[in-house]
Amino acid sequence: MRENPRVKVCDGNKAAAYGVLLCKPDVIAIYPITPQTPLAEQVSRFQSEGLLDSEIIEVEGENSAMSSVIGASAAGGRVFTATSSWGLVFMYDALLMAAGQRTPIVMVNVNRETPHLMSVTFSRQDIMSVRDSGWIQIELENCQEILDSIIMGYRLAEDPDILLPVMVSYDGIYLSHFSERVEIPHQRLVDRFLAPLLKSKRMKLSSGESLSFFTSCTGRGDLLTEYRYKHCAALERAKVKLEDLREDFKKIFGREYSGAIEQYKTDDADILLVAMGSSVGTARVVVDQKRKEGLKIGLVKIKMFRPFPSGGLYHVLKGRKAIGILDRSVCLGWNCGHLYMELAAAMGLNGLSVPMLNFIAGLGGLDITLKKIGRAIDLTQKAGVEGVTDRVFWIDLE
Repeated sequence: MRENPRVKVCDGNKAAAYGVLLCKPDVIAIYPITPQTPLAEQVSRFQSEGLLDSEIIEVEGENSAMSSVIGASAAGGRVFTATSSWGLVFMYDALLMAAGQRTPIVMVNVNRETPHLMSVTFSRQDIMSVRDSGWIQIELENCQEILDSIIMGYRLAEDPDILLPVMVSYDGIYLSHFSERVEIPHQRLVDRFLAPLLKSKRMKLSSGESLSFFTSCTGRGDLLTEYRYKHCAALERAKVKLEDLREDFKKIFGREYSGAIEQYKTDDADILLVAMGSSVGTARVVVDQKRKEGLKIGLVKIKMFRPFPSGGLYHVLKGRKAIGILDRSVCLGWNCGHLYMELAAAMGLNGLSVPMLNFIAGLGGLDITLKKIGRAIDLTQKAGVEGVTDRVFWIDLE
């Protein structure tokens, strides 16, 4: 029988720290940066209090943090790091190496604006800047999901059929500093969930055994092509693995999550709103309000952004009259948001032709309010009847 979990009021950073504590990494390397800093502080506090038996490396920057956990992971250790914004940019070369070398790292990125416009406020621009780095990217809605996704992240990253780094991403300030009820599972249950990883033998650097690491493909384009092919195949397998492990998670912890996407009131919906991150909760409230007004509207939440769930989305989006996409980042050069561009590509590949509108909102820490989402839904409904005239709406500038 399941044991009753401890219940605490936690902000997102503290929930993440509890997730790290329960997964018992061997090596941790974090350089503090707003709004991630309280996470680094809480992890260090757990260690100083004797609750966390991990080696914490005090690094001089984010590039060193990622490089440290790459080495520890290659040696067979379980590792963790975290960053935000400028820190994510600073570790970019090491971030690419972590993915290319197939090191099963779990990292938290607390989303924040990026360096090209100085703003210590929230947007999703930083996480979108690394979408082609080769990492699995999980996007989260609330504090409970943060804790649980770190646990699931280790199960996914260290699976012998995957062996890829996982980036757990949540919205800075909105979730990192927002407190709500969080269930902290018992250590025995987490150990049980992660137990299948103990049965798998992972290749690792060790004395007396030959193993090539940081392989040079100079002059060997065929070898590099093979590595890229296998990397892409592992990313595709991650979609299936996420479905499998969420079933195990439900059996052990009693909480049920969707796989790569989550549907809300989509069965009879004529139009859909697509969103990800903390704004999903607000969108759910507006969908309920519009339903009471008689509008057949549904909501699709993207949880796994990389690999992108194009196949699953095809079955959800087909047959709709119009689709509205809510973006909190800008795809510079396309005059649209990143999620809109991804969905447009997925629909084109699958031969779907449905009116699509893009709503860019919440940049620079602006709130995505009930009123703004209501406006987006009204415009989407209008497009379903009259067709598309304007494609992209900068809601905060109206």
